[in-house]
Amino acid sequence: MTTARDGRYDLVVIGSGIAGLYAALQAREHGASVLVVTKGSIDEASTRYAQGGIAAALGPEDSPADHLRDTIEAGAGLVDEAAARILCYEAADRIADLVRYGVRFDTVDGEITLGREAAHSASRIVHARGDGTGLEIELSLSALAQREVTILEHTLASSIVVEDGRAAGIEAFTSTTGERRSFGAGNVVLATGGAGQMYRTTTNPDVSTGDGVALAYAAGAEVMDMEFTQFHPTALVLPGQPVFLISEAVRGEGALLYATDGVRFMERYDARLELAPRDIVTRAEHAEMARTGADHVLLDITDRDGSWLAARFPQIYARCLEAGLDMARDRIPVSPAAHYTMGGVRTNTWGETTVAGLFAVGETACTGVHGANRLASNSLLETMVFAKRMVERLFKAGEGASPDSMMPPALIAGAITLLPALGDHAVPSTDEVRALMWKQVGIIRNGTGLRDTAVRLARWHAGMPPEPFDREGYELRSILVCARLAAEGALRREESRGAHYRTDFPEPRDSWRRHLVFREPEARVEALRDLNRDTLRDERQREVTA
Repeated sequence: MTTARDGRYDLVVIGSGIAGLYAALQAREHGASVLVVTKGSIDEASTRYAQGGIAAALGPEDSPADHLRDTIEAGAGLVDEAAARILCYEAADRIADLVRYGVRFDTVDGEITLGREAAHSASRIVHARGDGTGLEIELSLSALAQREVTILEHTLASSIVVEDGRAAGIEAFTSTTGERRSFGAGNVVLATGGAGQMYRTTTNPDVSTGDGVALAYAAGAEVMDMEFTQFHPTALVLPGQPVFLISEAVRGEGALLYATDGVRFMERYDARLELAPRDIVTRAEHAEMARTGADHVLLDITDRDGSWLAARFPQIYARCLEAGLDMARDRIPVSPAAHYTMGGVRTNTWGETTVAGLFAVGETACTGVHGANRLASNSLLETMVFAKRMVERLFKAGEGASPDSMMPPALIAGAITLLPALGDHAVPSTDEVRALMWKQVGIIRNGTGLRDTAVRLARWHAGMPPEPFDREGYELRSILVCARLAAEGALRREESRGAHYRTDFPEPRDSWRRHLVFREPEARVEALRDLNRDTLRDERQREVTA
């Protein structure tokens, strides 16, 4: 691993999942100097846990137009059609890029095999290693990146340096040594993944604490749609064991859902049955668990034999066996878990945020392609499509790549700020925040719970020290910022739409077919910048004195 101290790079990328590594490799192909900063190890990212695959209209009976239609329908009226069109029509080229980078997708007789997932009208899910698509991509890209770009592991970006209204670098914190670092950049890219760790039960890895959103918000960038968190309906949640995702592809291959009393229930909730959109299946499970008093429902794919299941879903099959479950004979106990952050740092279709020189890609970004409910397997595709366009915007401007505007103002509810965080309050534990979010800002919400939660989170946030002292402190700060954005967005959105469901407003409303955008007041942004500069200066003075 190559390291650098106080260097300057054409591009500083924060995050080492598919979004960050793909962007870094694309930039290197244009001759850019690139630094990748990751708070864990190079391969510790959500990408490696992605089981299902990547959606792309490659089959003879499929088309990008069909993929686009499915994406828009799943997004419940909030999909940015222009961005979604780019996503679906550029999918095949991005799959070709991954093949060029060494990703080996599953094939039969030389043809890429295509799976089926919920809310897709055709089989269009490209996968690798059966259910190990993310792992295959992460290993392939990380191996290449370690040869091509400078990488700093166990280094957490603590703030974005903004000079004259433009992102000019980052301040960073090395968690293993406590050393504070500063790196200059021509441009900064946020690719830190989602914020699933703001919930008690999540399929996301420990690193998914919403750092990119918190960094962007503190730097003055706009954040959009944070009230929309997708809850995956089928996670294996066992006492004392990490939550394990049971891919939607299992239902795509014919698995059925039953309540614990033996009733197959999806026919009561949606004509698409087990292949209904995730928000519908999740709420159906929630209702059935309430009806039966159980903490789970049952997923049944016992009509398939063990050898086929082991070949198609090797990771899931092995994990179930470890838990004492044979997928070929046993129904799998599953329940919902927080899975994907639809909201994020607001960008246009070139990855540009509302702060010059600051870009966001992947789950950190909110491009508008997912709307209120992401279509399965569009996430990995989104990272590549818009990372590619971002690099073109930066390094191919002379070849026709021109920036477009942000989403039309008519679709924006107006930039708003969080509730004031006043008073002297105790700092919460991460578990306290996650438990509160799961209870009050989870699958089922209501105005009373959201209002109380928003106030409590604001008070907790007020108790945070101006500058955390370790990685855990930085992550708690990020989780609190994202939780506040999610809770206050959900409180303001007085309707139910996609993954956001309120019992006091159970139906969608035409007046809410728009997006909520949060922006930190400029005075607060300037105060945070001054604090970061003072903190860095004091640290350096102590180093000199020592």
